[in-house]
Amino acid sequence: MRIPVDKLNAMAIFVRVVERGSFSAVARELQTSQPTISKVLRALESELGGKLIARSTRQLSLTDEGQRYYNECRNILAAVDAAELSFHTGRESIAGHLRIGSSVSFGRLQIAPRLATFLRQHPGLTIDLQLSDQNQDLISEGLDVTFRIGELNDSGLIARHLGFTHRVTVAAPAYLQQHGQPHTPQDLSAHNCLQFNLLSSQNLWLYEKEGRRHEVRIKGNAQSNNSEAIREMVLAGMGIALSPVWLFSEDLKAGRVTAILSDYVAQSLPIHAVSPANRRQSARVRAFVDYMSQALQAAPELKPIR
Repeated sequence: MRIPVDKLNAMAIFVRVVERGSFSAVARELQTSQPTISKVLRALESELGGKLIARSTRQLSLTDEGQRYYNECRNILAAVDAAELSFHTGRESIAGHLRIGSSVSFGRLQIAPRLATFLRQHPGLTIDLQLSDQNQDLISEGLDVTFRIGELNDSGLIARHLGFTHRVTVAAPAYLQQHGQPHTPQDLSAHNCLQFNLLSSQNLWLYEKEGRRHEVRIKGNAQSNNSEAIREMVLAGMGIALSPVWLFSEDLKAGRVTAILSDYVAQSLPIHAVSPANRRQSARVRAFVDYMSQALQAAPELKPIR
């Protein structure tokens, strides 16, 4: 039985409204108006003969029938995707809209500068880069893929390991001149250490030297959930930070900060590209993740400092 294209479109819009939890968010995503999205869903409900979404002034919630229909629509759309992929084997179009998530600093410094080259390679694409230093919910925020640094806690996701963020212990020359330079991790306990507080091990800094593990509980008078704020604190001479090499690569070259504890290898953090487990990865997602994987592996600012 052939499903009309407009029914598939209505199903796709319904699924996106459920995932985003907002008519207006889907309207912005599809570059149309909220009344148009509402009209499509009302027509779908009229054809089905029942309510899919219980609307209120505060939130959208699915009716029991709507929840069952949502599950079936998701399966149908995945099957259509798979059928098109099978038909276009080896030449699936890399086009459409790609919504990408990342932390603020990594997205600004490592993803945004690389988008121009990727879009020149795939002119049929449009990209929406969403940056947040909180772990983004891929479904509710409508993300196709997000980049996460650190250990993953959510096993209900498809994750591809892209490499590591190597870290370096840094301080401004002015701070070191005033407070002295630590020579071992244990020396850090006597210094003002600046914490990036989104890591589970924010006040436990781990190092390794000659196969031996060193750990130290640090303390300080300032912390932040944004790594670029930590960088500004370091540049202001406030204290010592353990941060990604790429965050301070230009500052290290220019002498604005000094790498310390160079004899010790700081614990690295894994980089993953993460996608929803219940959604087949499109060609555009696979192409972008492949592109970023190659770019990050070749990036000198992501290499460990020797």
